Amino acid sequence: MTTATPRHPRTSAHRTPAHRTIEDRWQRFWAEGDPFRARDDGSRPRRYLLTMFPYPSGDLHMGHAEVLALEDVVARYWRLRGYDVMNPVGWDSFGLPAENAAIRRGESPAVFTEANIATQAATLRRYGVSFDWSRRLETHRPEYYRWTQWLFLRLLENDLAYRATAPVNWCPQDRTVLANEQVVGGRCERCGAAVTQRELTQWFVRTTAYADRLLDDTRLLDGAWPARVLAMQRRWIGRSTGARVRFDVVGGGSVEAFTTRPDTLPGVTFLAVAPDGPAAATLCAPDRTGALAACRQAALAAGEIARTTADHPAVGTFLGTWVVHPTTGEHLPVWAADHVLPGYGTGVVMGVPAHDERDARFAAAHGLPAGSGETWPSVDDAVAHLEHSGRGERATSYHLRDWLVSRQRYWGAPVPVVHCPGCGVVPVPDAELPVRLPDLAGDDLLPRGRSPLASPAADAWRRVPCPRCGADAERDPDTLDTFVDSSWYFLRYCSPDADDVPFRPEDARRWMPAAKYVGGGEHAVLHLLYSRFVTKVLHDLGWVDAVEPFASLLAQGQVVNRGRAMSKSLGNGVDLGEQLDRYGVDAVRLAMVFAGPPEDDVDWADVAPAALQRFCSRALRLADDVGPAGGPASDAPVETARDGRAHTLRRTTHRTVHEAADLLERDRFNVVVARVMELVTAARGAIDAGPGPGEGPAAHAAAVREAVEVVAVLLSLFAPCTAEEMWERLGHAPSVAEAGWPQVDPALLVEATVEAVVQVDGRVRDRVTVARDVGADALRGAALATAGVARSTAGREVVRVVVRPPRVVNVVTRPRDATTAEPDVPPDGASALASHPTVR
Repeated sequence: MTTATPRHPRTSAHRTPAHRTIEDRWQRFWAEGDPFRARDDGSRPRRYLLTMFPYPSGDLHMGHAEVLALEDVVARYWRLRGYDVMNPVGWDSFGLPAENAAIRRGESPAVFTEANIATQAATLRRYGVSFDWSRRLETHRPEYYRWTQWLFLRLLENDLAYRATAPVNWCPQDRTVLANEQVVGGRCERCGAAVTQRELTQWFVRTTAYADRLLDDTRLLDGAWPARVLAMQRRWIGRSTGARVRFDVVGGGSVEAFTTRPDTLPGVTFLAVAPDGPAAATLCAPDRTGALAACRQAALAAGEIARTTADHPAVGTFLGTWVVHPTTGEHLPVWAADHVLPGYGTGVVMGVPAHDERDARFAAAHGLPAGSGETWPSVDDAVAHLEHSGRGERATSYHLRDWLVSRQRYWGAPVPVVHCPGCGVVPVPDAELPVRLPDLAGDDLLPRGRSPLASPAADAWRRVPCPRCGADAERDPDTLDTFVDSSWYFLRYCSPDADDVPFRPEDARRWMPAAKYVGGGEHAVLHLLYSRFVTKVLHDLGWVDAVEPFASLLAQGQVVNRGRAMSKSLGNGVDLGEQLDRYGVDAVRLAMVFAGPPEDDVDWADVAPAALQRFCSRALRLADDVGPAGGPASDAPVETARDGRAHTLRRTTHRTVHEAADLLERDRFNVVVARVMELVTAARGAIDAGPGPGEGPAAHAAAVREAVEVVAVLLSLFAPCTAEEMWERLGHAPSVAEAGWPQVDPALLVEATVEAVVQVDGRVRDRVTVARDVGADALRGAALATAGVARSTAGREVVRVVVRPPRVVNVVTRPRDATTAEPDVPPDGASALASHPTVR
């Protein structure tokens, strides 16, 4: 090959094809060759990359495009570094949207679900994500939810799942129970309907049994998970230490209040009760039930987060009940107050206005006494007094509550138990799993205040013999919350073909914990907490070695438009398919990554996919200009003159690779894109300029080829279709994903010259460029010859010159003695100063 010369795009030997032509070609190659399947043969160190799997409610949207672009950077980088990467794909495919769509359409939820999965799978393949499709899973498939039911039975047999009657959040539109976390501002997070409360018998999972471990083990994740996510986990678990204090109720009975400050008991002027907790109903006088109901509804409407903020109004109502102060005998009023949460402690707290700002605001708003500031000497003294008098004891409280897992809807994994009149609750034997859903569709799915599985349409399915005694019995009509499905899916990916176990422990031992989990911050509490809980349970049961499921976490921001969340009603929605058609897959992927750090929001109005489309074309033209290897330049030695253009380009190339590795390890993907752009510019400049004076064309061409090949390899992380095309046009067999990480020559990372700072009396007066290996004498001479030193030393005596090669020179002076005759100094002061002998 002769030296590369610039070509005008219109006369290029290879006209750049339309982006769709290139995309179609490489998407076929990836689909047919399956190059991203994990080997799992021990030939390479393993890395497990996990992405929060999507819900199939339609095609992929812009948020999916961001998370997929980010996670694929990691997957492709790890492969280039020599890892055996498991990057599986799946769908969280049970849930309400499919069921509601089926009711509207008069069909089974499976139709909606599977059509959307097919649509999303096609888009995923088009988007070029390097998934291992051999591990694909969908949680609505019986072969998957069989093992979700198996997991529930393991919880049940270890006293970690139980059935209880409790006040629950009820969505009147979706007609199902909601966990507290699914109520936002008093409304259903899915449909927006105002939430009410009902007393229902529900299934719960005892997450509180693991509260301490869930909290303490967050220390294992410090530095590997975002600090804000860990803070949210810790707040949600919410461990507090203090005491339970018993107050006698006037008229009979008693109530316990939890406090972290039992030493402030002398200052209690009222008790505050969560309006939506069981204690409020118990303590409420008959004539105050209406006021309590209104207070409860206001609390639900506000939501738990808003209720505990400092600026939340002091909402409450007197319950018509009094209690006796345990030490003074004074009668204290009992109030429902919405700043008290039902799951914190006993749902009852002491009102101490003199020691708590929130209590002070509440007391002032409702005309309650402020009380005294008197306290006992210490918390320990207070606890000792309470325990001695039988009025209380030391206690620990948590914000975390047990996980409500049953739902009164159809499209979920059926709860695998049978209710027998004689035997009670009987688990379905493992050998009879899965308990498959019956075929229901359309109006048969309407909840009508109870689960569709309790309707006459499901009678034949529901009525079964008791597995224990054979008597007539009925299946449980509820289904499991979809968070149960997603609490363990990462383990199933380890053994997707296992049909006798949910996963093989030896497979999980090889892959777990996942090295990195990529997903949105909206799952910072619930999904991550439940996954951590299930992992710890399975660890205790001997199924996994890991105590945490995800070694590190990358939580990306949102994709917005014009500063607001995308919404059809706001008119700012952006269709991903349209963007891919218009700009191409690579341009959209680059736009997502280049917009900023992963944790920041991406405002689509501020990005420029058209510019990135042009950048991809510029990169392709580099490959066209260099062409395939095979000529004289291909075999030329890589050695180049230190002051030539080829050497400068090689230094730029190797520094880019070196810096990119560090940036990728720190998830600074956007900066890597910028570095690749700079390398493209440098390569184009070298091609256009040609060899420098005294520089051979072979060495120049070799340096250019090296740079363009590095562009192709680095670009494969962000724009894989363009990179594959470049790699082939450069004469290599596909795939660039198997090229390996470029080797860096450490000698080329060393700067030939550096900028030395020249100071006079500690103040920067000039700068001078010198060789990195400059000697002390040469650096001193160069510094003293600068105009800045001449100006700053005029009329002063140089005491000494401190030299620290190659970065710093400091000239130390003092006022010249007025009686000392001034020597003749040339106009620039250089000659006299340069001859000064003092160097330290």
